[in-house]
Amino acid sequence: MKANRVTLITLGVADLARARAYYERLGWVPQEALDEVAFYDMGGARFGLFSLEGLAREQGCAVADLGRGAATLAQNFPDREGVDAAWQAAVAAGARAIAAPVATEWGGYSGYVADPDGHVWEFAMNPFWPLDADGRLA
Repeated sequence: MKANRVTLITLGVADLARARAYYERLGWVPQEALDEVAFYDMGGARFGLFSLEGLAREQGCAVADLGRGAATLAQNFPDREGVDAAWQAAVAAGARAIAAPVATEWGGYSGYVADPDGHVWEFAMNPFWPLDADGRLA
């Protein structure tokens, strides 16, 4: 599976309804919308808007620690082993461990690291989003 790919870009937002209204005015059509998050199709990848509170909770930190322009770049894998391997490889390459991979309340499995500049990456297995052979969302 290719390492140089992004399957989900998530932006932390202070007001999910306001953010959704803005992107939908631009023509983005929500593919899935929940209480704290909305997802949009990007032709093989997804774009997410996540409440700052929900994003902070998932990362195990305070909203204030998310900083300005809070975002999470994600790579999805077909299984937990792929998540663990990617997380360990990132840490070995110099990333700062934020949250080791764990089972999530929504049925997936994910962990977080920050690259040397502090950009947050999530490595995840989402049982609701199958991947094709190239690691693209099916």
